[in-house]
Amino acid sequence: MSFKERTDQLLINGMSCASCVATIEKAINNLEGVSGSVNFATKKATITYNSDSISVEEIAKKISETGYVAMPIEGGHTKQFIDHEKEKQNSNIHSLKVKTLFSMSFSIPLMLIAMGPGFGLGLPSWVAQNNAWIQWALTTPVIMIGYQFFTKGFMSVLKHKRANMDTLVGLGVGAAYLYSLVASVLTNSNHLYYETAAFLIAFILLGRWLEAIAKGKTSAAIKSLMRLRAKTAIVVRDGEQQEISIDDVIVGDHILVKPGQKIPVDGQIVDGKSTVDESMVTGESMPVEKSKDAQVIGGTVNKSGSFTYEATHIGSDTMLSQIIKLVESAQGSKAPIQKLADTIAAYFVPIVLIVAVIAFGLWLAAGQSFSFSLTIFISVLIISCPCALGLATPTAVMVGTGIAAKTGILIKSAEALQTAHRIDAIIFDKTGTLTRGKPSVTDSLPVNLSENDLLRLSASLDAHSEHPLAEAIVQAAKNRSLSFAPCNDFDSITGQGVKGRIENQLHFLGNRRLMGTLGISIEPVSNKAEALESQGKTVVFVSTDTTLLGAIAIADTIKDNSSHAINDLKARDMDIYMLTGDNEKTAQAIANQCGIQHVFANVLPSEKADKVKSLQTKGLKVAMVGDGINDAPALAQADIGIAMGAGTDIAMESADIVLIKDDLRDVVSAMDISGFTMRKIKQNLFWAFAYNTLGIPVAAGALYPLSGFLLNPMIAGVAMAFSSVSVLGNTLLMNRKYLN
Repeated sequence: MSFKERTDQLLINGMSCASCVATIEKAINNLEGVSGSVNFATKKATITYNSDSISVEEIAKKISETGYVAMPIEGGHTKQFIDHEKEKQNSNIHSLKVKTLFSMSFSIPLMLIAMGPGFGLGLPSWVAQNNAWIQWALTTPVIMIGYQFFTKGFMSVLKHKRANMDTLVGLGVGAAYLYSLVASVLTNSNHLYYETAAFLIAFILLGRWLEAIAKGKTSAAIKSLMRLRAKTAIVVRDGEQQEISIDDVIVGDHILVKPGQKIPVDGQIVDGKSTVDESMVTGESMPVEKSKDAQVIGGTVNKSGSFTYEATHIGSDTMLSQIIKLVESAQGSKAPIQKLADTIAAYFVPIVLIVAVIAFGLWLAAGQSFSFSLTIFISVLIISCPCALGLATPTAVMVGTGIAAKTGILIKSAEALQTAHRIDAIIFDKTGTLTRGKPSVTDSLPVNLSENDLLRLSASLDAHSEHPLAEAIVQAAKNRSLSFAPCNDFDSITGQGVKGRIENQLHFLGNRRLMGTLGISIEPVSNKAEALESQGKTVVFVSTDTTLLGAIAIADTIKDNSSHAINDLKARDMDIYMLTGDNEKTAQAIANQCGIQHVFANVLPSEKADKVKSLQTKGLKVAMVGDGINDAPALAQADIGIAMGAGTDIAMESADIVLIKDDLRDVVSAMDISGFTMRKIKQNLFWAFAYNTLGIPVAAGALYPLSGFLLNPMIAGVAMAFSSVSVLGNTLLMNRKYLN
């Protein structure tokens, strides 16, 4: 992306079906230097444009000229924007509820009057005498409250030469109403369609009301993340505590957090200690101990003690804000499978109009009455509305990415969500991914003294060294709460080890070469030391100037869940590889511990992407799992890049999926969620396609010559209205599997 390009989002009001998406996307992509996609479920457009040649306001204006209202989303996820969105959504639901109840209150008595006599229901004589005009009087208010079906539907055709769902409804309802009105004036006929016109609008409004409620639930993940934010912070300024709005916190502020309070923004503890519940952000159930210099995440909950920390990231830079941004970006993105639905929807409505006209003409030519043919025409128009088609994919993507976010997995795009379950081979970086990335003591081999004494003497020497292996020994002694002995005359022996005087005795710690220089035999531990070295561990020896005291093995140990995750992936018949810069012997030892058969050893960072490419040239879909720092090229090259641990810009930038918890089992979970979401999308698309494919011939009268069955337009309206609700209901069932 060049420095001139920007990516923004626009809120789109007025869309009614997948055909509207095609109209708006065409308007966006026809603008020079602008590209974008529209998500029907979220009612948002994501646009990329050259800010030197066009502004987001100009793009919004061009979209609004197509008959829809486009507004730039300003302020990102500020509280004001969130509240505005929630208020607007609630207002829309309330408006649809009022319109539905209003239209039903007229349609139900209309139905009784129009169809009651056919079921033996007697009507008062004054009603029977004025039947047609009473029906007209009850229908007209419903037509008026559904005026947008006509204005939007016909304006789309007249102004933009494109029909949409409102066009179908407007034509069907309009034809029924106008035919009935003409019949009432000229013939006083009993073959009227007032109840059809009224009930079609009532049922479609009911469907949209239920759809709006259900769509609100699909965005529950974003809302729950937004609710994690603290509203205020207690800052210490000029030695005094002040409670201020979180929006007024600045980088460098010292913030006091008391037990039970939410941590307002990201930062680093400067005083105090506590345990923090990070489950709401990371998904990790166990509280995490925090003390001085530890990092804390905004939105998490302080459990026990009080502490003061320095704010390092505020506003949109906090980890929680980045997570929200990533999740909503993914929910607004378009999966490749959706392109099929969009393409069909773009041509579907015009084809339906042609089918309806042809069916009308054929039945009329076959000798059927105008009334019969009109019923066919209306039924075809109404049952064909492609609402379910437009909702099938984006709603499932919203719920799928939301489920992943709640379990600590950030899937950055719908394309990544679609691809993850189709991976054939997966490559794991070793250090920091399969292993902890930090050396630790794994074994001790004491000679004529206890393990604790051997470790205490070793740590007393290494406390003065800056070598990474020395840090591992010192940390191991601290973990056992061992006290260090004073060390004098400390000296580092280049390439061999260290020496120092402890308790008036000269002690040495180093490699085999150092022991050989001193003339000290390592025979007592030689066999065990070689066995440990064959496992890829580094062995150091401890001695006085005359006697061997023992040996200590140090290694970068594998994470607790690495083997579990590898076994799960192997059960899915995946080819699993480990990639590392270590030598073959060390690499193979770690691979054996994890259960990995294929190893790329002695690989330079610049060569990692080539290893990914080599598997891709074999026709494999490859996932790369790394720490997001030195693995960035390989993460970008892979079909799916998975970064361990969120919070680093490089991880967010180069990977398709970010695992917040640093738990490799989430690689398996991400693939499972991907597969489950794709199954739901395919189910939704099947029912949407099957509904229209089967419904249109039936509505066109295909069964009438065989069985005498003719689809009533009202039944078509009910089926159409609830087709979208059924797709949404199927999508929302996803939450039951993962979140209950």
